[in-house]
Amino acid sequence: MITEVMARYGELSTKGKNRKQFIKQLGNNVRAAFEGSPNLKIKAHRDRLHIELNGEEAEPVIERLSMIFGIQTISPVVKTEKSIEAAKTAALFLVQSQFSPGKSFKITTRRADHNWEYDTNEVNQLLGDYIYKAIPGIQVKMKNPSINVRVEVRLDGLFISVDSTKGAGGLPTGTSGKGMLMLSGGIDSPVAGYLAMKKGINLEAVHFHSPPYTSPQALQKAKDLAEKLTKFSGPIPFIEVPFTEIQETIKQHVPQGYIMTITRRMMMRITDQLREQREGLAIVNGESLGQVASQTMESMAVINEVTHAPILRPLISMDKTEIIELAEKIDTFDLAILPYEDCCTIFTPPKPRTKPKLKHVLEIEEKMDVEGLVQRAVAGIQMEEISENTNQDTKQKQLFENLL
Repeated sequence: MITEVMARYGELSTKGKNRKQFIKQLGNNVRAAFEGSPNLKIKAHRDRLHIELNGEEAEPVIERLSMIFGIQTISPVVKTEKSIEAAKTAALFLVQSQFSPGKSFKITTRRADHNWEYDTNEVNQLLGDYIYKAIPGIQVKMKNPSINVRVEVRLDGLFISVDSTKGAGGLPTGTSGKGMLMLSGGIDSPVAGYLAMKKGINLEAVHFHSPPYTSPQALQKAKDLAEKLTKFSGPIPFIEVPFTEIQETIKQHVPQGYIMTITRRMMMRITDQLREQREGLAIVNGESLGQVASQTMESMAVINEVTHAPILRPLISMDKTEIIELAEKIDTFDLAILPYEDCCTIFTPPKPRTKPKLKHVLEIEEKMDVEGLVQRAVAGIQMEEISENTNQDTKQKQLFENLL
């Protein structure tokens, strides 16, 4: 009897004159997520998003909607004509689907159509009395009831629900411009990508690959991590950057204490060039203050010196436990801990400088063909669009088998 799924907006309600644009983007994102379900009819209105099921099951729709940013809560709904008798039938059906001995209920009515013959108090009383008499043993409770029957009186009908699932919140992906995500194979950067998307940023992933020092499995792991993020955003462009020449040059010419600093500066330069080419507005990375040597304030200042682009660090104040909890929530943790080394770990010095001096860094880089190294790396990139269609379980199984 569930006829549709209704989604309520969260942060969109604060957007004032831009709200229409944000809702339009959210509607487009939802349509893209359900592109393979032609029976669903999606309508993004000013204050609600409605998905008419037309015979489809509600649960898979709710599960998919819960991963789309810009939605606060989601409810399966029975839509009826504007009559009290139809409302009674629908409300009773929904309460009975959740009732067990000892449970309580209340009716909460909101009216967008103030010309309907019944006001909110009358609707609450008429439906409440009907359900109380129809279900022996049910209790009425105004505060914290077991079942809250929500009735919305709108111009095109009554919308009645009892369930509410928490949505992903945030802003619709694509409403805050494009950012370049520096995606390693570790725990942090996918979580940073997730949080950036939650604020409406449309991401492109930049991954540095150094064969033969980094393996094909390490590259595949990074692509699989990007794929995990696509369920929240849709397809993600994946940019593979050849980094072997740069790392070999750094190992040959750079004192050990400065290897990490100059490696990160080279990565930042290349990412910034790709950002300009791809018309991105910012660079996103997974740095958390003080977590490793390259993430002290002093190191960040020296690394940032190579670009004027905004550097967004969604994890900056989070500790490792918080980051791991979020990685587990978005299903990237088990993949991230597979033991394939990435570019940030293969030449890690035993005692990296935690307070590098910019003067010394510039002196070291004068002995390197920095511009040529960057240009050759940018010229050698390979691009691939990562989507949600690949069978993640099969690939993960292959990765584990390669460890044996």
